[in-house]
Amino acid sequence: MREVFHQSLEEVQSRLVEIAEMVTVAIEKATKAFSTSDVALAEEVIAGDDLIDERSVSLDELAIEILAMQQPVARDLRIVVTALRASASLERMGDLAEHIAQLTRLRYPERVIPADLMPTFARMGELDVDVARQLTELLRTEDLVIAESIRNADDEVDELHASVFDKVLGARTSEDVTAVVDATLASRYHERFADHAVGVAKKMIYLATGDWTSHGDEDPEG
Repeated sequence: MREVFHQSLEEVQSRLVEIAEMVTVAIEKATKAFSTSDVALAEEVIAGDDLIDERSVSLDELAIEILAMQQPVARDLRIVVTALRASASLERMGDLAEHIAQLTRLRYPERVIPADLMPTFARMGELDVDVARQLTELLRTEDLVIAESIRNADDEVDELHASVFDKVLGARTSEDVTAVVDATLASRYHERFADHAVGVAKKMIYLATGDWTSHGDEDPEG
């Protein structure tokens, strides 16, 4: 029974990594589609989000079954609790990648945002992709040094997000309402994606230390 139990815990961790890998592919495709107005690529992201949702639900069901049947304690319990909380954040990250793709599809064949904002969004996209890749590696290795790197990347995304607001509110007129709304939404999606990655990174710190409170582990909104 103990061998089966530990196999189940390993399955939980491997499924979590698998979902993170899927989210990474989604944000890679979404940010590329966004920058190039590639509607076919955007459609791939939108179609693929259901599978991320399904995998997340399946992981949650496995974790709940382990809680009910095995009543884990100590680190084993932290693995299950972390998986439940992290899967919700990863599912939301997949949704945010889908939202970026939906904006691309909505404005096709035009680009979502004006040319003067493209460098800012290109950098935000690069950071989101990097954060997703790092998060996958963190889930795979439990190397907490990566958690700090994710936090640093999120700080840069936050700065870029703030700069988008400054530009659209300072330079756009009432005749550019659609452009303002699109840029604001797109920036928000990029920013929340990185925020959720930080949330998962904090959960991994909890897994390693057993301490929720010292790391401010509140889930991001949105």
